Amino acid sequence: MLLLLLLAPLFLRPPGAGGAQAPNATSEGCQIIHPPWEGGIRYRGLTRDQVKAINFLPVDYEIEYVCRGEREVVGPKVRKCLANGSWTDMDTPSRCVRICSKSYLTLENGKVFLTGGDLPALDGARVDFRCDSDFHLVGSARSICSQGLWSAPKPHCQVNRTPHSERRAVYIGALFPMSGGWPGGQACQPAVEMALEDVNSRRDILPDYELKLIHHDSKCDPGQATKYLYELLYNDPIKIILMPGCSSVSTLVAEAARMWNLIVLSYGSSSPALSNRQRFPTFFRTHPSATLHNPTRVKLFEKWGWKKIATIQQTTEVFTSTLDDLEERVKEAGIEITFRQSFFSDPAVPVKNLKRQDARIIVGLFYETEARKVFCEVYKERLFGKKYVWFLIGWYADNWFKTYDPSINCTVDEMTQAVEGHITTEIVMLNPANTRSISNMTSQEFVEKLTKRLKRHPEETGGFQEAPLAYDAIWALALALNKTSGAGGRAGVRLEDFNYNNQTITDQIYRAMNSSSFEGVSGHVVFDASGSRMAWTLIEQLQGGSYKKIGYYDSTKDDLSWSRTDKWIGGSPPADQTLVIKTFRFLSQKLFISVSVLSSLGIVLAVVCLSFNIYNSHVRYIQNSQPNLNNLTAVGCSLALAAVFPLGLDGYHIGRNQFPFVCQARLWLLGLGFSLGYGSMFTKIWWVHTVFTKKEEKKEWRKTLEPWKLYATVGLLVGMDVLTLAIWQIMDPLHRTIETFAKEEPKEDIDVSILPQLEHCSSKKMNTWLGIFYGYKGLLLLLGIFLAYETKSVSTEKINDHRAVGMAIYNVAVLCLITAPVTMILSSQQDAAFAFASLAIVFSSYITLVVLFVPKMRRLITRGEWQSEAQDTMKTGSSTNNNEEEKSRLLEKENRELEKIIAEKEERVSELRHQLQSRQQLRSRRHPPTPPDPSGGLPRGAPEPPDRLSCDGSRVHLLYK
Repeated sequence: MLLLLLLAPLFLRPPGAGGAQAPNATSEGCQIIHPPWEGGIRYRGLTRDQVKAINFLPVDYEIEYVCRGEREVVGPKVRKCLANGSWTDMDTPSRCVRICSKSYLTLENGKVFLTGGDLPALDGARVDFRCDSDFHLVGSARSICSQGLWSAPKPHCQVNRTPHSERRAVYIGALFPMSGGWPGGQACQPAVEMALEDVNSRRDILPDYELKLIHHDSKCDPGQATKYLYELLYNDPIKIILMPGCSSVSTLVAEAARMWNLIVLSYGSSSPALSNRQRFPTFFRTHPSATLHNPTRVKLFEKWGWKKIATIQQTTEVFTSTLDDLEERVKEAGIEITFRQSFFSDPAVPVKNLKRQDARIIVGLFYETEARKVFCEVYKERLFGKKYVWFLIGWYADNWFKTYDPSINCTVDEMTQAVEGHITTEIVMLNPANTRSISNMTSQEFVEKLTKRLKRHPEETGGFQEAPLAYDAIWALALALNKTSGAGGRAGVRLEDFNYNNQTITDQIYRAMNSSSFEGVSGHVVFDASGSRMAWTLIEQLQGGSYKKIGYYDSTKDDLSWSRTDKWIGGSPPADQTLVIKTFRFLSQKLFISVSVLSSLGIVLAVVCLSFNIYNSHVRYIQNSQPNLNNLTAVGCSLALAAVFPLGLDGYHIGRNQFPFVCQARLWLLGLGFSLGYGSMFTKIWWVHTVFTKKEEKKEWRKTLEPWKLYATVGLLVGMDVLTLAIWQIMDPLHRTIETFAKEEPKEDIDVSILPQLEHCSSKKMNTWLGIFYGYKGLLLLLGIFLAYETKSVSTEKINDHRAVGMAIYNVAVLCLITAPVTMILSSQQDAAFAFASLAIVFSSYITLVVLFVPKMRRLITRGEWQSEAQDTMKTGSSTNNNEEEKSRLLEKENRELEKIIAEKEERVSELRHQLQSRQQLRSRRHPPTPPDPSGGLPRGAPEPPDRLSCDGSRVHLLYK
């Protein structure tokens, strides 16, 4: 159970104290103590409501008096319920009194005497300060506590200094960039001079030494710095430490200093490469590494939900290594650097590339002079405004974008417009808390004092923001040398013994520097293992042409302090990319409703035709049209028309979970409808062609028509479709797929793109299955057209509507052969594809029903053929047709009988001829041939030729009798 804290103001008294009525003893325990308005009590294990609800607390129950803020309990802090019903220490009141700072109760290099009170220091307490020998007191020797505050600032003890004339000089070699990419020396040099004055005036720091400065202008140029480094090293006096500024210069100096046993302390270097202890073993810097910006940037990316960023950098080591570190950090945070650009001197092309790649969140790493070039190009490419956020380095001058630069052709107004709203991450270089530093100055006092020393306005002075770092760098050096020299009675070395071959003194200075920890005007100064300063990060935003603080970030504790003063051009942080809104293209509802009405009417027409056909199935004219096949045609048309409804259903009507069922319904209804409707017509035309266009031996089939063969043919076609569809759906079922189109820009001026999408029914091997299905159906359609053409002149009473069937096949085949490829081409245009496919289904079904059934209805209605079979015979003349058919059958039968007799007679004639020939040969062997008569007649007694005999009238009569 949580502890309950009831607050009350200053004084706490138990019951009975200060006029309160004492509780009566009771066996239930002690009466609960409700604190008066002056105090507060913590009831252990009770909630606020429980405290209000009870009057007594049990024996041995403890309560605790609690104070808040800079107050402490004076008197009993805990009271316990006794068995007699009273609380302990009832005669002593408990009070909450304000205390004064405990820091006044100790004094470095001195003693504190507390009178008029006890620890802690309460109102009326007095402290007296005294310093040890060799030290003197700086400040008031006495302070009195009143209402939680001491009457005078806390003094300190300073060591008694050696007179200036007797102090030994220790020289510092410094390189200040007064111009170039970062002209930080303009403010940092005066800050260093201020620090030297303050350090040299202190009696407790380096009392026997005086720090002196020898400096040159490096122009932030490694080549220029090499020249001055040579002069510093080879010219007297010996320098005990080197202080470069720019990262490029510091890299050169720090790499050479190891060979000269020199410590290097930089005040303006941020290159992450300088954190390499193996390469730069004696390097320290009061300016934190540029990688300290990266945790802050990542934190801001996460705060605003950005997952994609782009970068552009100047091609220098400091920015390249910083960007490499950023890339690793964002990868760990799940953020992607989508585009990375770099340039040496001209940023025009990289900025254009950023625009082309739709970069929105852009981190820029470059020096101030290059920043002006970049943002001039940014203005030209319109890469600014409510859609974009730039992250820049915060150590530029406040009006860097207003500074005249002949290398750009943009006006101040254009530059101001381009940089508006950008974010800077900057190391906290000035202590935000207005507390006194080791120099006994607050950060504001330092700024005021430095401003008086500058020749120009701070905003126009390079390095003004880094000046506190330069000031604290001198203090870090002074404290390290003070510790090394053994000031204050500690054993040390003689700093004047230092030379470039004395590594012992260098090692001691290194250890002293590495353990530095003090409060400076830039905040708490401490170095990490790589010699880099650890500090907070300041987050600022350019609002209305001036920088506004919007937060701080402590990367060591992952603590983001946000002031909620950020402002955005669009009212809110922009998206990290063009917001893509996915929108589905749905079928036009007007088109869907219109076609659905037509399909519904078609289904009604199919039902009417089916009913008519079933009702009149006893009529001979209907019977001779194979009504059962016509019934199947009507059912097939109904199924095909019903397929129009699922064909028009999409995400506008159904959810994604129902989509596969709709896909199945489309396929099965259309497939079975086609098989039944077209298959029954194809079967009729196939039978007619088979019977009336084959050889003579097939003519026997014309006599009788067995309906079961027709039904079996239709069943075979339907079965093939069912088998194919079943295998398709089992092996590769249809499912919902999404087709994505090119992005579209909305008409409104909003930072979004519309991504149109279209739903389809598809499967993994859709093309294969469609190829099989379309190939089989296509051949069937082409064959149907061919059969219809071949049988156009055939006349048969077995299927009296085959010409109408042929006409229907023509229409269905043509529509299907045109619609199938067109709908595949128009599949990405939902309205056109649906209109083409659905209207083809509707028209083919309408044409089929009208061609097959309307003539029958008209004939039966106009002639009354459904009344009776007798009337049918009388009115239609079908009896005549039947007589003619009967006569034809009789003639065919008689012809077959005659053909049989002729065959028998011809066989007999052949036999007789063979006998005559045999006799003639026998007679010629017995009698030699007689010379012919000169008159040309036959020899006497010669028999007549067989041909003559075969022409005898009696024989002919016998043969054909």
